[in-house]
Amino acid sequence: MRLTPTRADKFSFGLWTVGYNGADPFGGPTRAPLDVVHAVEKLNELGAYGITFHDDDLFAFGSSEAERQKQINRLTQALSDTGLVVPMVTTNLFSAPVFKDGGFTSNDRAVRRFALRKVLRNIDLAAELGASTFVMWGGREGAEYDSAKDVRAALDRYREAINLLGQYVIDKGYNLRFAIEPKPNEPRGDILLPTLGHALAFITTLEHPDLVGVNPEVGHEQMAGLNFTAGIAQALHQGKLYHIDLNGQRGIKYDQDLVFGHGDLHNAFSLVDLLENGAPGGGPAYDGPRHFDYKPSRTEDETGVWASAAANMRTYLLLKERAAAFRADPEVQEALLAARVNELSTTTLDTNESYHDLLADRSSYEDFDPTAYFNGRGFGFVRLQQLALEHLLGARG
Repeated sequence: MRLTPTRADKFSFGLWTVGYNGADPFGGPTRAPLDVVHAVEKLNELGAYGITFHDDDLFAFGSSEAERQKQINRLTQALSDTGLVVPMVTTNLFSAPVFKDGGFTSNDRAVRRFALRKVLRNIDLAAELGASTFVMWGGREGAEYDSAKDVRAALDRYREAINLLGQYVIDKGYNLRFAIEPKPNEPRGDILLPTLGHALAFITTLEHPDLVGVNPEVGHEQMAGLNFTAGIAQALHQGKLYHIDLNGQRGIKYDQDLVFGHGDLHNAFSLVDLLENGAPGGGPAYDGPRHFDYKPSRTEDETGVWASAAANMRTYLLLKERAAAFRADPEVQEALLAARVNELSTTTLDTNESYHDLLADRSSYEDFDPTAYFNGRGFGFVRLQQLALEHLLGARG
């Protein structure tokens, strides 16, 4: 069992994650600010391969050009010294007071134009640093009151913004794709594009849908009561999983941003199995960064920050090893066959079969015995889940 992270694992962390100072709506910071160079050095020591950031994580909102460039140069040197990369960049359109009603969808047209300029500037930086993904989380794109926001017009403005940014990337020749990050609520009462499904539907309306995918987050989908593994399977199925945020969440409540696996462990296990191995019946796995978007607990000092960062990676590697053992277990393979999981990959209609042929097939209806499924012909799903649990607990293999 290998539990020491390497660059090949593609583990990355947001500067805002390890740099979280512990502040929350009920209390101020419990930790000092974390310097970006120190963060890069520590993540390198722990075995991470990448670091990501919002513009305002690297240099304060409203910084002068000189201060902005100073911080960019410090990051660039730290990356050169350690070999870490920047696989993803994003822009903060939610913290400053100017964005209190959103960026792309603010009712104030001047704010929308300012937001676009801010993002365009950070796209240039992302390209300069070699990032391949630009994430867009619309945390303030929403409302608390139904009468305060024309949702149809807001979606038009959202589309207008992404179309413009997409054209900019094309014209500049940047090797950069966009990933929309859904969330149902918090900080807004309701956020536009609240779930992975909403985002996927919206992408089909864009001028350059091939440039735009999704960046789902464990906690965000689970806040909406959804199954994260199922959502990721859909994103993979549609070729739209451009990036992923891993963390832990316990139920439908505020966004907890716990260490990955420190929430719904069953779902974390099935997620890692899917990301690493693809679906049981085949299909794509995931080859992008395993990005941890979590917050070290307010209760921790800096030692606890790095212990929690290491815990994310160790948990992922443990689940990866358990998932491999699960897939290799002959009893699991037999249980999958008994549950007819593989049969779902067989088309319901034969090749070239039409509805005329289906209507003529007496075995499909007239001679079919649906009563045989009463008190019989079970699927054995409980047995299959128990085998998964036993592998997860290390009781098998």
